[in-house]
Amino acid sequence: MKSSVKMENAIAHFRREAGRMWHSRGMQHIKRRILGQYVSDGWLARLVIYLVLAFIAYLYVQPLLYMMTTMVKSVSDLIDPAVQWIPRELNWKNLMDAWRGLHYPKAFGITLGISLTCSVLQVVSCAITGYALARLKFPGKNVAFILVIVTFLVPPQITMIPLFAIYGKLGWINTPLVFIVPALFAQGLRGALFVIIFRQFFLTQPKALEEAAKMDGASAYRLFFRIMLPLAKPAIVVVFLFSFIWYWNMYYEPSMFLNKELFPLSLRLNLLNEELIGDSRINFTTAFGKDPVSEGPKMAGAFLIIMPPLIIYAFVQRWFTEGIERTGLVE
Repeated sequence: MKSSVKMENAIAHFRREAGRMWHSRGMQHIKRRILGQYVSDGWLARLVIYLVLAFIAYLYVQPLLYMMTTMVKSVSDLIDPAVQWIPRELNWKNLMDAWRGLHYPKAFGITLGISLTCSVLQVVSCAITGYALARLKFPGKNVAFILVIVTFLVPPQITMIPLFAIYGKLGWINTPLVFIVPALFAQGLRGALFVIIFRQFFLTQPKALEEAAKMDGASAYRLFFRIMLPLAKPAIVVVFLFSFIWYWNMYYEPSMFLNKELFPLSLRLNLLNEELIGDSRINFTTAFGKDPVSEGPKMAGAFLIIMPPLIIYAFVQRWFTEGIERTGLVE
């Protein structure tokens, strides 16, 4: 009888200890899942990270969302303070007005031609310059690199008047040559930055490649175009995209050097009100002032301008990200 009582007490004690251990392990498992073994792998840490990323994404996307919702609003929705994000009706005529006011086909052709031509020329010229500063040995190499850095640090507004005088004497004013010729010699928009990017990339390449090519009898020209330049695809993608976007969005330079007939899209947006004068619907005046309600067509025009770069980036974002990592821009 006593032995059976002892056995029952032992079993009960074992069950209590097993339950306590199971509860302890379960709590540790739950704690590990919530807080994580490390700081960044728990549910709580991931929740905080996702909330921060969502907030940052909203800060970046909010202007684009505002633009897209405003460009489809009618005049009555624009002047109604109760309508914030979602319009009562979709007014697609704003896009048609912006297309007409921007002279979109002509301005798009001018903008694309200048951006594409100058970007390609800058890729080639800056790659050659960056390779020379990284690999070749010549007198004054360090001085040349210092001058490249100086051109990067000097604001373009300081050199604008001398450039205007020089281009005027050469007869380049009101022609695309004011952008094409500097790009041909690695002095286009942000050209110094692109030279530094290529120099940084070529410095990371092993010298054994050059030595092996020279032993095979490759000239400097063949060494660059057949071996080094194909390896620089990440840098080429980064430089081309940056250059293309900066030429696409440039405003100050074309306003100085080009006339109205050659205005790109960035300047055409500023003239949108002028082009749409006479349209009673667009130039509707509110009871609070005499300013025309033209926010809808303006936002539609801005959307038409940024749409091509967004489409390009959507297709090449993977190579763009890899290029930034491999060129050392994130270091």
